[in-house]
Amino acid sequence: MSRNRDTFNEINITPLTDIFLVLLIIMMVIAPMLDQQGLNLTVPENVAEEQVKNQESKIMTIMVSADDRFYLDGEEIPSENLESSIKAQAKDYPDGLLIRTDSDSSHGAMVKVMDSARNSGITSISVDEV
Repeated sequence: MSRNRDTFNEINITPLTDIFLVLLIIMMVIAPMLDQQGLNLTVPENVAEEQVKNQESKIMTIMVSADDRFYLDGEEIPSENLESSIKAQAKDYPDGLLIRTDSDSSHGAMVKVMDSARNSGITSISVDEV
């Protein structure tokens, strides 16, 4: 028994092209929306610590240690009291907040301070690594 069928040697790429065009249109619609999210951060300049101490500025400084403990003016603050402590001190420091983090501290601890500051009404936040 011999078969006289022609082999099918062509691939129909029309459905594949349709899928790529739909994906392209979706990405073109979604891409402009992605630019609207995020934080506006300003990176502080590297200034010698003596110059920062000599300037009379009203910046609240919170230190995040390597074991994720928070210190405000050298006094340890429990993490559950962080937001209330920042809110109580915010009126004395109109220039904003400086978060000084240890190089071994976790990212989550710094974000917790930033969220607490934002919830306390502070809009100017700088981050510095010690």
